[in-house]
Amino acid sequence: LFAFFVVMYSVSSVNEGKYRTVSDSIKAALNPVNSTPSSRLPFAVGDAKPQMINPDMSSANEPVIRRMKEIMKKIHPSLALEMPDIKIIETGNGTIMISLPESILFASGEARIRPEALPFLKSLAQILIEMDRHVRILGHTDNVPIRTAQFPSNWELSAVRAVMVVRIFSELYEVPISHLSATGFADSKPIATNDTPEGRTKNRRVEIIILEKSLTEETLDSMLPRNGPPAQPL
Repeated sequence: LFAFFVVMYSVSSVNEGKYRTVSDSIKAALNPVNSTPSSRLPFAVGDAKPQMINPDMSSANEPVIRRMKEIMKKIHPSLALEMPDIKIIETGNGTIMISLPESILFASGEARIRPEALPFLKSLAQILIEMDRHVRILGHTDNVPIRTAQFPSNWELSAVRAVMVVRIFSELYEVPISHLSATGFADSKPIATNDTPEGRTKNRRVEIIILEKSLTEETLDSMLPRNGPPAQPL
């Protein structure tokens, strides 16, 4: 009888650690803790959906920027020395700016496109057509006055240069004219000092602004270069 009761007692022994764990789990399930919510604002399941759906514009532009850099590697030999001065700048909101020094496109004091630049502009136009975005061409000069019969001031020179790039894109390479606009800024928006020859060279440029589709003209105006250090190129 004694052996029988010993066996029965050992069988009926409960592992207190396992029992306590199971017991606490059951209590928690039957009596959930009412914790204070971290935010008093209502939460909607779809609130974060746009961020999940919309791609990052920087990553979306990477293939385009790579293609532009490939185009620059194939630039005409007579323009190759100017290639380091070509800058592709991404503003961070999907807009791309290509800054071209004067000497890539024009002779000094002229607004006629250099023939050597046409293959470059043609390849660039093909990308613009594929992207199907609005494009603004901005002409800039240094502060050295120009007074000719064709260009009474730097305002006319910068504006005509911007218009010439627009005409090349639209009339020769079929970029939709509705997607193009041209503006001349003369020397009103320098990116370097006009007190040195090097600074004046940097200021004589044409900028091709490829807008992100959702941007408006007013938004772009706030992004135009201002006096001060230039943006860092990619």
